[in-house]
Amino acid sequence: MPDRYHIKTVATPGRFYRVGKFGEVDWREDCSRCFDCVKLKCCFDVYKHETEHNRDPRTATQPLYECKACMSCVQGCTKGLLTLSVNPEYLDMGDEYWKPDVLFTTWNQADTGKIPVSGAGYRGPFHGFGFDSIWTDMSEIVRPTRDGIHGREYISTSVDVGPKPMRLQFTPDGALVESSLKVLELPVPIVLDVPAWAVRGAELAEARARAAQELGTIAAAYVEDAAKLPAELLASVAPVVGCADVSKPGKQAEGALKAAKLVELLDGTDDEVAKAVEALAALNPQAIPAVRLTLVPGVYGRIVELAKRGVKVFHLCADPHGCEVLKGGAQGRHIKDAIRETHGKLVEAGIRDEVTLIVSGGIALAEHMAKAIICGADAVGADTALLVALGCRVCAGAHALSVHGGAKDGAAPCPDCPADGVLAKATEDLQYAAQRMVNLMGAWHSQLIEVLGAMGIREVRRLRGEMGRAIFMEDIEKDAFGDLEQVPEEVNA
Repeated sequence: MPDRYHIKTVATPGRFYRVGKFGEVDWREDCSRCFDCVKLKCCFDVYKHETEHNRDPRTATQPLYECKACMSCVQGCTKGLLTLSVNPEYLDMGDEYWKPDVLFTTWNQADTGKIPVSGAGYRGPFHGFGFDSIWTDMSEIVRPTRDGIHGREYISTSVDVGPKPMRLQFTPDGALVESSLKVLELPVPIVLDVPAWAVRGAELAEARARAAQELGTIAAAYVEDAAKLPAELLASVAPVVGCADVSKPGKQAEGALKAAKLVELLDGTDDEVAKAVEALAALNPQAIPAVRLTLVPGVYGRIVELAKRGVKVFHLCADPHGCEVLKGGAQGRHIKDAIRETHGKLVEAGIRDEVTLIVSGGIALAEHMAKAIICGADAVGADTALLVALGCRVCAGAHALSVHGGAKDGAAPCPDCPADGVLAKATEDLQYAAQRMVNLMGAWHSQLIEVLGAMGIREVRRLRGEMGRAIFMEDIEKDAFGDLEQVPEEVNA
């Protein structure tokens, strides 16, 4: 049995102003000065820390917002003087997809690499848009050996990227013929993808590369940024390059392409892709060619066409909200529906096991990674979540139309961003930036193992396309109400 894959996390507090969710309201005028005050019993020492913070003239004027909303002080105060309120600044963060709770959870996971636990519990809806409409099957959680990260069973999170042989071949004398196909094994089904909008190109690319090297996975970077990286990091980088640039790369870009294990080609015409694959094979025979595709309706047709020409790895890029990219800025289907359709069409074509699908865009939480794999992906790409780990607040509406599947320069960063300069400061210390990315991926990895253990699945490869182990809200509604006719609104009135 191979050694258990483990991500080493190190506590790395964020170096940015953290907008907290809860604040305490303390009506001290009627305080009875109880000897056994509930403030002294706070298991998180929130009141103690805030008192020390407020008395120190060297600290910032912003409150700490450390309250975990356990409500023990509110319920225990004999005079009923303590209440909790939600911070209005907290509610203004993010947008309709990258909600404040998602940003706050990501910050906490990047701090410690641990799964965050909220004292207030989950009080939100049990279904919603996109991945929130999927419930995973946790029927095996009662088994004593299925106890996730603490388990006695080995749960593998490794995935294979590249063309896989469909059958064994033998020589006439019975010797096994070794396959010449190149397969890259990643210990975790995550690649660190380029951001959805232009930001801190070379610096952020190096931070991603360092994190990928620590994790044992791959970080995507535009070839001009990859060319500026130290030589020891190039093996952990997948350069993103145009088809025309492969045959005539610059000297630095050539070095990045020669050292790469995986190269992502921006899609072009059939001839352009074919020539780029041939040029890459001549430049670096060990590199696996992948085609980077924007997620549009019917993208499976392009995958089938390119698969017949020998390309077996595809990176599908949705918009930052995890939706298909449509002309005119209209909102397309969520990535979960697009992946399910693509997976099914590839199964019908008889080539699903031959190709590898990596999906990016809208992967905001660890549960999204597991649910995307259930829908049919082999691996996912973390992009915007990495920026959030460094302090980005995903300014509402500023980047809604940017897509990282095509040109390098997407939507520009918001000029009025309240976190202006946070990413610039984060990338001044690349080790700090890389460690927060590692911590975030460590928390995601732990949650993936918990999901696999609760499902009774011992390797993530078997989770791919296992839609019978999940419940889709659309299917439940169709089964329950599909035979009912919709009543016009004027009749109800």
